Amino acid sequence: MGVALVAIAVLAGSGEAVAAPGTGSDSGSAGSSGSSDSGSAGGSSDSGSVTSGSTMPEWGRDDPGPIPPLRDDIVTPSIVSEKFTSERVARFLIASPALHREVGVDVLLPADGSVPRPTLYMLEGVGADENQSGWMYMTDAPKFFADKNANVVMTNGGVASLYTDWDKRDPKIGLHKWETFITKELPPLINARLKTNGVNAIAGNSMGAQGAMMLAHRHPDLYRGIAVFSGCYSTTDDIGRLSTQVTVSSRGGDPANLWGVPGGPEWEAHDTVRHAEALRGKPIYMSVATGIAGRHEGPGTDAERIVVGGAIEAAANQCTKRLDRKLRELGIPATVDYEPTGVHAWAYWKDQLPKAWPTLRQALGL
Repeated sequence: MGVALVAIAVLAGSGEAVAAPGTGSDSGSAGSSGSSDSGSAGGSSDSGSVTSGSTMPEWGRDDPGPIPPLRDDIVTPSIVSEKFTSERVARFLIASPALHREVGVDVLLPADGSVPRPTLYMLEGVGADENQSGWMYMTDAPKFFADKNANVVMTNGGVASLYTDWDKRDPKIGLHKWETFITKELPPLINARLKTNGVNAIAGNSMGAQGAMMLAHRHPDLYRGIAVFSGCYSTTDDIGRLSTQVTVSSRGGDPANLWGVPGGPEWEAHDTVRHAEALRGKPIYMSVATGIAGRHEGPGTDAERIVVGGAIEAAANQCTKRLDRKLRELGIPATVDYEPTGVHAWAYWKDQLPKAWPTLRQALGL
């Protein structure tokens, strides 16, 4: 595990080794809640070995794409268009005052629309497409939810945003006020348009997993349950701070525009490990693999997927264990699936969706 975390640190350009707490005894096994590790987690620690310079070097960054044009004339959230590709699959375009632009959301309608139904919100990873959610084309979500009696709303866009409200507009990746959009502007529109019953849950993968957990602990009255895959859920300990900064800078964003100085009050406020008590009473599902090439990798698999995807998933494994331990310390139940093999890739999150459904179904009251 230490090698994988060093690889992440090198990719980040920090020049410092990030030690994995409990290395050796902190080895998870496949199964539900309760890996074999015995380490304690009283909360995230601030050892300070990850600094504001721990960002992805320019050579390792991906193109974030063009910054969406902004508008100053949007003063009221509204659904400005609806495009149906089938009777139960649509894409709504939402005018957002917070984001100063129009934002797309993919919508899957329930099997039975005769009465109000609950809503599942789904977030995705760092490369979030402006035109369609990865859940729509990288997994079989439309088919999977076809017989489920829930509305499913999948956000479009938010590259490297963590689905949070940034302090400042970033010159490379634009204006991010996603927490306001997702928690304040979007739900009333969905509730009115789809005649929902007011019950919500949230799910996400990778950056979307971190975003989903942050939104759940910061808005505990909005979401009844959470399902997350391969995320990092701290922001103030070494690995959490590094993960957050690498996520932002991987598309050229400046972490200084996020929540101020790393380790400051807003970084602490977004740390789910520190605020895990807010998750009490909610059905929780978490999954992560080890970073070891698994069933979806073969002789022809791209080396970057195995090396980089393996290192990222290994780091996510450590992050998941930290929140798992904190939840167990607090006596908060959670179902946690530690897969023995697998890298950071959509194929594994596709596999996890049906595994997470019993937890989501409970949260949605179905």
